Amino acid sequence: MLQQRWHQWLDNLGLRLSGIDALPQLAMLAIPVGLLSGGVIILFRLLVESSQGLFLPGGGTENYEAMAPMARLLLPAFGGLVIGLIWQYLRSGTRQVGVVHVMERLAYHQGRLPWRNALAQFFGAALSIISGHSVGREGPSVHLGATSGSQLGQWLRLPNNSNRTLAACGIAAAIAASFNTPLAGVIFSMEVVMMEYSLVSFAPVILAAVTATTLTQAVFGDSPVFVIPNTQLGSLLELPYILLTGVVLGCLAALFIHLLQRTSRFSAGWPVWLRCTLGGSIIGLIATASPEVMGVGYDTVNQALLGQLGLGLLAGICLAKIFATAIGLGLGLPGGLIGPTLVMGAMAGGAMGLFADSTLPGEVATPAFYALIGMGTFMGATLQAPLAALTAMLELTANPHIILPGMLALIAASLVSRELFGKDSVYLVLMKARGLDYRETPLTRALQRMGVANVMERRVETLTRHVDRVQAVTALSDEPQWILIREDNTPTGIMPAAELARHLEAEDDSETIDLMEIPATRGEIRPIDFQATLQEALDSLEHHKVDALYVTRTTVPGISRVYGVLTRKEIEHSYRI
Repeated sequence: MLQQRWHQWLDNLGLRLSGIDALPQLAMLAIPVGLLSGGVIILFRLLVESSQGLFLPGGGTENYEAMAPMARLLLPAFGGLVIGLIWQYLRSGTRQVGVVHVMERLAYHQGRLPWRNALAQFFGAALSIISGHSVGREGPSVHLGATSGSQLGQWLRLPNNSNRTLAACGIAAAIAASFNTPLAGVIFSMEVVMMEYSLVSFAPVILAAVTATTLTQAVFGDSPVFVIPNTQLGSLLELPYILLTGVVLGCLAALFIHLLQRTSRFSAGWPVWLRCTLGGSIIGLIATASPEVMGVGYDTVNQALLGQLGLGLLAGICLAKIFATAIGLGLGLPGGLIGPTLVMGAMAGGAMGLFADSTLPGEVATPAFYALIGMGTFMGATLQAPLAALTAMLELTANPHIILPGMLALIAASLVSRELFGKDSVYLVLMKARGLDYRETPLTRALQRMGVANVMERRVETLTRHVDRVQAVTALSDEPQWILIREDNTPTGIMPAAELARHLEAEDDSETIDLMEIPATRGEIRPIDFQATLQEALDSLEHHKVDALYVTRTTVPGISRVYGVLTRKEIEHSYRI
């Protein structure tokens, strides 16, 4: 009885979530997604930071600079070898991790993210960061958060359209928990990964971000990630130089994307263990001269914000970080690129600020102000997500004075990278390198937001091919729209119920009726799962060349239930109303 009630509750929840207006149900599910995502991010961060504290000098979490040069060479190389050997023995599908993997699953697999890939991401990215590779923790966090939401939806057997929304909730929660920036997490999820703004999605995504941020603040406190000085623009006369700063950072962002793209393509056919070992070794070589490239690098960002780095050091770290990150990630090391873009941007922006301070006459902003602008500008140009980057800048600084110059630099950098150098979002570039495309038409997105259960015709009766008159009359007493014709316990055809009723009126003396022989319009039919979206249904109709689909779901192992029938008419009506 309890199991029956559970399945009935799941059916009712699935029917409600299959529509596009299931806001209360999605909001209810957003809270556990936020808790799951926040919990996973906390575990990931504790694993990384506690491990770093065991061997880094002084017990710091990012004090790679204090290591001996030989240790800085060997640690990344050995870490790359270990990762490569582990990756080599994983199935090729399980090795797919990161934001690009999440986008692929959203585009081609209805937001169903496997837990095995998330497990590989958790330990692989942790080992990569601990080994001092030039990668970030936010990309892995996005994967872990998205999988948390997707796995909850899969466990509850929710419609696929709601799985996408729960994955978006997990993404927002992960970014919010990593940076302590809930609004930036929401915008990143919608602008960078989902690439759409849906009114119904906003409320649950916001709720998940707030939940995860609250949880991580309870564990790590509400201290900001970066030490932000109180600064502002010197004068409006400085805006042309801000524009120039955006142009320079746009060129650097295009260089980073180009190096990452070329490295990925050049090494695509190499053995995995060789790629990871080579990536770690190259990072180690760069680290012997520029140890600041190792790890996430937020300690170096704080030094730039406090004015503790000179012009030559800022420029050198920026270029070293660009090459180390592009080569490491391009060769397949697991990790993220969001954090490194903030480091690159802070270094480049700080260098531009120091140059302005020494050459421009009159009152100019501090180099820290340019470093702040550089962080958001480089991130926005690399991801082609100006709104997410601007929101992150505003939340990290709590300084409204950053908005005007930040907008100017962001747009300049994005235009330079995209229009002058032809570079799309780095994630789209990497997807195309895999032979994938993430572009979707408005119609496709509309169909993906609705489940088949929301528009199917539920007035359906199932009859065997040969029935007697009493059975036919009983079936028609509930006024069904369709009759499913079953042979060998499997629906094989469909006919309008009205045509069976006309046959009964015309043939008063018939005892046994063959539903495949009586005069009627019959159509071919195939099953589709209760969880499918309308886009999946349309693809199935076109691929199998059938007239209709019957919506089914396995409620008990070995027993399937038919919920309704779906035709092109219902699909077309759903997006025309």
